[in-house]
Amino acid sequence: MTEQATPSPEAIKAWARLMRVSRQLIEHAEEALKEGGLPPLAWYDVLHELAEAGEGGLRPFQLIERTLFAQYNISRLLARLEADGLVEKLPVADDGRGQTIRITANGRDTRRRMWAIYGRSIAELVGARLSADELNMVSALLGRLRYPPASD
Repeated sequence: MTEQATPSPEAIKAWARLMRVSRQLIEHAEEALKEGGLPPLAWYDVLHELAEAGEGGLRPFQLIERTLFAQYNISRLLARLEADGLVEKLPVADDGRGQTIRITANGRDTRRRMWAIYGRSIAELVGARLSADELNMVSALLGRLRYPPASD
């Protein structure tokens, strides 16, 4: 873009509502996890990606790409997850300094317990408030806002 674009009042309203509602939904899910004595949502995101990756695990840069955490945040988070026995770091054979991160059995169990609460939060906060058609519409509209645009 070479020229300065001024957002329309409708775009400003949509942006503000999207940011506000997103923050509120995440705060509610975080609070439900906390009340259940479980770790924060960021832990779930990492455990989920590692579980999806299977036994091969992921390299830290792959976790950064999949979760969009900054490198310094993912390093600290992985250190906490490792200290709690939820992930293990394995050396990479052809890279003396490289590591692969793999979810442990304890990590899988924690992820399952977190999902029971997180999934219920999604059902209550989103699923119970919108019809299937409305959910599909919201999903499609938000998909159009992805950056960079995705092909899904």
